Amino acid sequence: MKIFIEKLKESAISILPIVLLVFLISLTKNFDLPANELMVFLISAGLLIIGMALFNIGAQLSMTPMGDYAGTGLIKTKKISLILIVALFMGILVTIAEPDLLVLSNQVKDVVDSSTFVLSVGIGVGAFLVIALLKVIFNKQLSTLLLLFYLLLFALTALMCEIDKNGFVPLSYDSGGVTTGPITVPFIMSFGVGIAATIGGKNSSENSFGFVALCSIGPILVVIISLLLSKGELLYKLPDYSMSAILSNGILNIAIHEGAGIIKALGFIFAFFLVLNYFVMKLPIKKLIQIVIGIVITFVGLVIFLTTAAVGFLPIGYSLGSQLVKSKEAVVVVICFIIGNTVVLAEPAIHVLTSQVEEVTGGHVSRKSMLIALSLGVGLAIALSIFRILRGFTILYYLIPGYFISLALSLFVPPLYTAIAFDSGGVASGPLTSTFILPFMIGACAEFAGESKVMSLAFGVVSLVAMIPLISIQLLGFKAIMSKIVRDRISMKRILRADDNQIIYFE
Repeated sequence: MKIFIEKLKESAISILPIVLLVFLISLTKNFDLPANELMVFLISAGLLIIGMALFNIGAQLSMTPMGDYAGTGLIKTKKISLILIVALFMGILVTIAEPDLLVLSNQVKDVVDSSTFVLSVGIGVGAFLVIALLKVIFNKQLSTLLLLFYLLLFALTALMCEIDKNGFVPLSYDSGGVTTGPITVPFIMSFGVGIAATIGGKNSSENSFGFVALCSIGPILVVIISLLLSKGELLYKLPDYSMSAILSNGILNIAIHEGAGIIKALGFIFAFFLVLNYFVMKLPIKKLIQIVIGIVITFVGLVIFLTTAAVGFLPIGYSLGSQLVKSKEAVVVVICFIIGNTVVLAEPAIHVLTSQVEEVTGGHVSRKSMLIALSLGVGLAIALSIFRILRGFTILYYLIPGYFISLALSLFVPPLYTAIAFDSGGVASGPLTSTFILPFMIGACAEFAGESKVMSLAFGVVSLVAMIPLISIQLLGFKAIMSKIVRDRISMKRILRADDNQIIYFE
């Protein structure tokens, strides 16, 4: 109960800023949010806090230990082929039931076949989880792999634009952001920590990160290839985002629908873990019981979180976007920056990441500095996204220079910061980005540019939310390097200016 109360406080601190912001916006004369919708939003926010607290407790009891045990146990078998096969199927099975991915696939089901889309993303994650393992096993630099695969990524993007499928580009890049959600992140990150702790050697801290970063690239590549081979057309149809339409399905039915997806995700992971435990790890029953309790708590927390997000946050996000875009351009951009600063704090997987970063780095990268860098980065991403809608240009104007800067920075900052930065990008684009920010942008685009422009202008916000932290976190590392250089120079000057008369000679 003491831990639960602490987690409630953390969750409240994360959620309340965005609740307060929406409430203040609703009081202004330019916005018309019905009292009943605002009340549903406030109740949803309260439940969201409880759900987030339960999820964080459950992740600590189940997802993190499972990933750690699986990584350590597999490496001890010393059978590389077995390890890689297990990683491939684990990545696919976990991803195809990731709630974030299901939210995105439901919003684009009129454009692409949902099953094909989800399976493509799952294959991408599984394949690149294998690559992440090979990176640790053969001790390769993450920055080199990132440079190689992003060059391939941009080559395929250019090909997509050449054959007039530019409208699919934002969706392709968004697919990489939604794969690293609240279920996969704790498991994949702890899996990486377990692997690195066993065979990472002197670079174990650096090798603990980078798994999420590489697993975010795979889906983009696979989705782009599948869309290039398809003959589909952009036939996007705007869903009904009104709260009355969502509530007409019934809150219980929504909770059952969300719960079914989560049961699949957790069921795949736990069944897979039990098989590994039987053949490899042989954990005592006491630890298995603890993991089961943690899974149950995780399930309850995620059902509450995703249900309330869908009921209270999705319609409010769409309504705010459609009304905000009628204001002056400067006002719209500033408000979006503030919204981005608050939304990232409410992402459940962010707190798993920042806690793990602080623990692995021994406090050298603190939670506070990580949260500030992520908050500013996501705020900038949302502001840039709304500016793109207002001006109507392609997302490539952001993605190409953005990734060029982030990859260039990886050559100058410590590898640990690069690994943390690229992991942070995937984690920042979580459930609230899919259920609040994306509907917000869709509402703004539909109102400002029309329904026909939604695919090319509104989508892509998830990819920007995943990209900007790559720069902001690495700038944090660059600042740390420069500060150390300045301190060393000051120390050297003090030594050189020292008075020789103060030296004591011993004979």
